[in-house]
Amino acid sequence: MFGWLKSEKRERRRKIKLDREHLEARSRRFLENYLNADETRKPQFYRAVEEASKQCQPVKSGLPPPELEDAQIAEAISGAAMEMVLEREARAALKKDERISDFVTDAYATVGIAYHRAAGVYTIDKEMQELGTAAVHLLTIATSYMKTQND
Repeated sequence: MFGWLKSEKRERRRKIKLDREHLEARSRRFLENYLNADETRKPQFYRAVEEASKQCQPVKSGLPPPELEDAQIAEAISGAAMEMVLEREARAALKKDERISDFVTDAYATVGIAYHRAAGVYTIDKEMQELGTAAVHLLTIATSYMKTQND
């Protein structure tokens, strides 16, 4: 049993390290830009983060498989967001105009952070837990905003 706990903790540390390396700075930039945006620009942030979240869902055509736990679904979404960030960074290295591309990639990074927070990955890292909480709040606001726009 103690071996399982140690391996789980080691796996969390590995995920946190990867998130710090690939997602943290982008998510912080996205959240800071959101906070500094005026009210007319905030819907752009909502649309970007909501669309990024939708693109990372495990099954776009409906509900996720019933055998998955909520934490597993959150892990899958976070993993998909990480893949998108890495793919977009690789493509951006070949392009010159990165402003719009960075904005969308930052939205994916924010989704990745939010879902790792929801999956409980950051329980051993207070700083990442706080960043994840902010990302979850933005994603919640974005989902609510987009729902009211579609109604």
